[in-house]
Amino acid sequence: MTEILDRKGRRGGGRAARVAARAAALPDALRPIRAGMEGGTLKVLSDAQVTQIHEAALQALETIGLADAPQSGIDLMVSVGAVLGEDGRLRFPRQVVEDALGKAARGITLMGRDAAHDLHLSGTKVHYGTAGAAVHIVEPASNTYRECTAQDLYHAAQITQSLDNVNFFQRPMVCRDVVDNLEMDLNSIYASVSGTTKHIGMSFSDPSHVAPCMALIHELAGGEDAWRERPFISNSNCFVVPPMKFATESCETMEHCIRAGMPVLLLSAAMAGATAPSTIAGAVTQATAECLAGLVYVNALTPGFPAIFGTWPFGLDLRTGAMCLGSGEQALLSSACAQMHQFYGLPGGAAGGASDSKMPDMQAGWEQMCSNVMAGLSGLNMVYEAAGMHASLLGFCLESLILSDDLIGQAMRCVRGIEVNEDTLALDQMAEVCLGGTGHYLGTDKTLALMQSDFVYPTLGNRMSPKEWEENQKPDLMASAIARKEKILAEARPHISPEVDQAVRAKYAMYFSS
Repeated sequence: MTEILDRKGRRGGGRAARVAARAAALPDALRPIRAGMEGGTLKVLSDAQVTQIHEAALQALETIGLADAPQSGIDLMVSVGAVLGEDGRLRFPRQVVEDALGKAARGITLMGRDAAHDLHLSGTKVHYGTAGAAVHIVEPASNTYRECTAQDLYHAAQITQSLDNVNFFQRPMVCRDVVDNLEMDLNSIYASVSGTTKHIGMSFSDPSHVAPCMALIHELAGGEDAWRERPFISNSNCFVVPPMKFATESCETMEHCIRAGMPVLLLSAAMAGATAPSTIAGAVTQATAECLAGLVYVNALTPGFPAIFGTWPFGLDLRTGAMCLGSGEQALLSSACAQMHQFYGLPGGAAGGASDSKMPDMQAGWEQMCSNVMAGLSGLNMVYEAAGMHASLLGFCLESLILSDDLIGQAMRCVRGIEVNEDTLALDQMAEVCLGGTGHYLGTDKTLALMQSDFVYPTLGNRMSPKEWEENQKPDLMASAIARKEKILAEARPHISPEVDQAVRAKYAMYFSS
């Protein structure tokens, strides 16, 4: 009996030591997952199909073209060989597109204010983050929706800062409590920068807002030169209104942002069956054509300027006309787009991880995981809307943002894939365990050595047995997420100095407290 108790004691002590080891932060080089891991093992299109889409996109640009470019854009694109027809549409000969592809930036870096959060976009390196323009906050505790505020945006940025697997913060909601659009843009920038040092994506509601917003950004960066050295905000720009039309004011905004040194996301966001063909291949073809036109535009203004190829076709439920971002079709759309980005060798982004469910429930879980995993396996550089987004982009949930950190962690472990080599085949372990050993691998030196570097452990996901679960007062996932949210927000501090904060608030009306 004493021997049994001793063994139990040793086993318990060993487990306690392992738990303590797991609680300690691992050096980045030893983490099982990290930003920028390489995907690309999933190919939803064959090489021949990729070429077909490319050729169809070129044909669409040459024969259909795009309407409604601002005069400044017409002048730029005509200067590099685009043809303005009598119908007012700009058409793009193949050579014009190929010239733009030859000038386009590759291997770009989206910078954070902290260089540890820089995102290196090349090949099949995968990064997950937020995005969107939700008008409601989801409140799981009361099962209700309410309008978003600037304070909510600040809290979302603070939470994102604390999450290991959410790599960037593109503004996921609209500050509905800020009526003036310029003040809303200024508040969106300041709330985001105050809340996180990760890379930030931002939109502008009017071209005239770029200059005053850049003045604020320069102040936050420590001057224009410092900003241009490390541009930590990119412009998410819906430069087209599908199908095949330029968005005039957004194009003007894009021109201002490029001249200001702000990287741009060329965002084509059609809905398959409404503003894009209903077929997956057709929707991807149109998005590709539109973004190729955007690439011509950008490189006509500033050759080699950092631009993300943002093909974002969305799924549509043809029975009702409702968006269906949680569908298998959406996962296929974004995965196919990732292959087109790789075909061109361009940094690219698309949607993944959003849910049509109204609450963080089982439906949200399967929908968010499906497209996040497929996008990652496809090697999508930037997976936007990957965390916290519900109700087909109408609702954003802070608790779901927190839960998404676990979900994305598992998705990234899938992206990492399987290493097969002499060491991982483990013949030496088999021999040690089976030939006179313990007969199991629990507690062996090799198992213990790899338990942190090879395995991803959820922060809130519950792996207890039913007995342990009962003994621990039946912890509830949503209650745990709410508690973690409250803890993060209670401990978070603004990432702006008190002196700068005081100066900013003296100049601008800010609608959130820090």
